[in-house]
Amino acid sequence: MKHNSSVLLDTSFFIRLFNVEDPLHQKAKTYFERFLNEKYTLKISTISIAEYCVGGDINDLPLLNMQIIPFNYYHAIRTGQFARILFAQRRITPEQLYPRAIIPNDSKLFAQADLDKTITHFVTSDNRSNTTYGILAEKTELNFLILNIETEPNEFFGTLF
Repeated sequence: MKHNSSVLLDTSFFIRLFNVEDPLHQKAKTYFERFLNEKYTLKISTISIAEYCVGGDINDLPLLNMQIIPFNYYHAIRTGQFARILFAQRRITPEQLYPRAIIPNDSKLFAQADLDKTITHFVTSDNRSNTTYGILAEKTELNFLILNIETEPNEFFGTLF
């Protein structure tokens, strides 16, 4: 049976998944296997692919198991809305953004998760993402939740073992 939900996997998730030395490796592996077994649709952004390729090889990513989400016009508009909120929270003035604003990738990824009606969770191991999500959730309605893989997989999936 196909699960109706999908998850957007962050770059930090893949870094943990492929680094057996990382303390969160086993949790990332368990989440990945459970998402597949429970028929979640796994999604990756072209933004995360670019981030991953800075230090990793594109061939490492399990792209055959995922849908690739390109960053588009609507994502750009929502990203601008998110960045405006985040810049105001951090008291960054318009003058400080001149001649161009550097938009954090989390804003872009969150916009993609927010606009894709099938995505229920943004899956990450980056605690800064939790902070960013919290700021945005106070100021605007978000259509997804954040899942930090420090959370025990059984707690997320609602199982005892």
